[in-house]
Amino acid sequence: MPTQPKIAISACLMGAEVRYNGGHKESRLCSRVLSEHFDFVPLCPEVAIGLGTPREPIRLVGDPRQPRATGTRDNTLDVTLALAEYGKRMAAQLDDICGYIFMQNSPSCGLERVKVYEANGMAHRNGGRGIYAQAICERHPELPVEEAGRLNDPVLRENFLTRVYIYRDWQALLREGLSRRGLTDFHSRCKYLLMAHHPLQYKTLGHLLGSMGKGDPALIGPQYFRELMAALSQCATRGTHSNVLQHLCGYLKQAITAEDKQEMQHLISQYRTGVVPLVVPLTLLKHHFRQHPDPYIAQQLYLQPHPESLSLRNGI
Repeated sequence: MPTQPKIAISACLMGAEVRYNGGHKESRLCSRVLSEHFDFVPLCPEVAIGLGTPREPIRLVGDPRQPRATGTRDNTLDVTLALAEYGKRMAAQLDDICGYIFMQNSPSCGLERVKVYEANGMAHRNGGRGIYAQAICERHPELPVEEAGRLNDPVLRENFLTRVYIYRDWQALLREGLSRRGLTDFHSRCKYLLMAHHPLQYKTLGHLLGSMGKGDPALIGPQYFRELMAALSQCATRGTHSNVLQHLCGYLKQAITAEDKQEMQHLISQYRTGVVPLVVPLTLLKHHFRQHPDPYIAQQLYLQPHPESLSLRNGI
C-alpha cells in the first residue's frame, strides 16, 4: 500500500504563530482538510534563521531577479544569505517530500509576484520570488510547489495534488531502481493523464523512451521525469478532459448498449459545456469499466490519480 505523501508547508499556514506580528495565516483547507490525506512538515525559515516573534518585518529590495531581503525599517538587517543557506540546507534534508505549499507574498516563501522595492521605496513593476523558496526550487525543480492562496481554486488544487501523487509514485520507482520496463510501464500508466494535461507531450515522451534502446535508463529517466512534470503542470481543460473521456469510451464500444453509449455521450457533452463537473461522466465511465473490465484501462492513473475521498474532481 503506497504511503501517505509528505508535503512541506509554511508553518503559519498550519496555524503556528510565527508571523512577524506574532500571528498566523492558518489555511483551513490545509490544516483541516488536506492534513487528513498528507503528512505535513511545517517550516518557518524566518524563525529558523533566528528572527524573533514578533519581529521587524523584512522585504525584498533591489533587482527582482536577484533581490535582497532586508528589514523594512532597519536596512542594515540583511538576511538574504541566511535565508538562502537555510533553503539549501533544507532542500538537501527534505529528500522525501512530494510537494511544498508556500505562503504567498512572503519575502522568504512567496513563489511569484512578491513585491520588490526600489531604493526610492517604490515597488518594481515586476515582482520576485522569496529567497528561501528560490533555494528550494533550484534544488528540486521538478518538485510540485504551490502557494496556499491559489489552492482555493479547484482546478489549481486538483492539478497540484495530482502532481504530488505522481511525484510520490516516481520516488517509489526510483527506490526500486530504474529499468527500461519500469519506465515504459510508468509512462503507459500516465498515458491518459498526459493526454488531458498536454496532449502533444504523450507522444514526445513516448519517442524519448523509444530512443532509449539498450541505453542506461538511469540516464534517460531524469530527462523523462523533468519533461513529464513540466507537462503535468499545465492544467487540463474541459476540452482536453472531454477528449480523454471519448478515448476511454472507445474501449467500451463493443461492450455497452446503444442506450448506455447515448447516456455516456450526453454526460460528456454536459461536462464539456460546464453543466456538470468531471466527476459525473467519470463515475458512469468507471461503473461501465467495473462491469466490463479492461486490463489496460484498469492501470490508467487518469481514472483515479488521487484518493476519491479528496473529492478533487467534484469541483472541476
